[in-house]
Amino acid sequence: MTNGSSRAGIFPVSAGPDHRFTGPATGDERRVLAAFLADQRATLELKCAGMGEELCRQAVEPSTLSLLGLVRHLADVESRWFRKVLAGQDVEPRFSSAADPDGAFGTALRVPGAVEEAWAAWRAEVAFAERFVAEAPHLDVEGDDAWRGTVSLRWVLVHMVEEYARHNGHADLLRERIDGAVGI
Repeated sequence: MTNGSSRAGIFPVSAGPDHRFTGPATGDERRVLAAFLADQRATLELKCAGMGEELCRQAVEPSTLSLLGLVRHLADVESRWFRKVLAGQDVEPRFSSAADPDGAFGTALRVPGAVEEAWAAWRAEVAFAERFVAEAPHLDVEGDDAWRGTVSLRWVLVHMVEEYARHNGHADLLRERIDGAVGI
């Protein structure tokens, strides 16, 4: 480890106590799933905390994967599953397209104001998703997806936990490579 910190410790850029992973361990399924997803979202924010604009854009060769790209990608993922599939809204991804499916990553590197734009988009999508989950009558609410077919809110919540967990692993590696910061 480049900075001498333990991976088991709290991420060194944390400002104050870590409030992740304190959600309910028993009880209502919706609360448990929503808490796990909230913890994963908070982890993404933590992994990106304290990074200046240039460091957020930095990819680790040969990949175009960057912390900024992850935020942009996850804003699109949030929008896809909660707005488009479950809420039935006619929305298109902000940062990628059919012509450029990796647009959230490669084009993030040279766009002025991209960091602020990405965080604003991500926060707006998270807020929409949180409202949707809170207001849904039950976890069996369904939507139609071109990739998976009919999916339930329950499935989307589990998938989103998996999506964030995978990308938070990427964020761990990127952050350590960029500035040596490690931790949970």
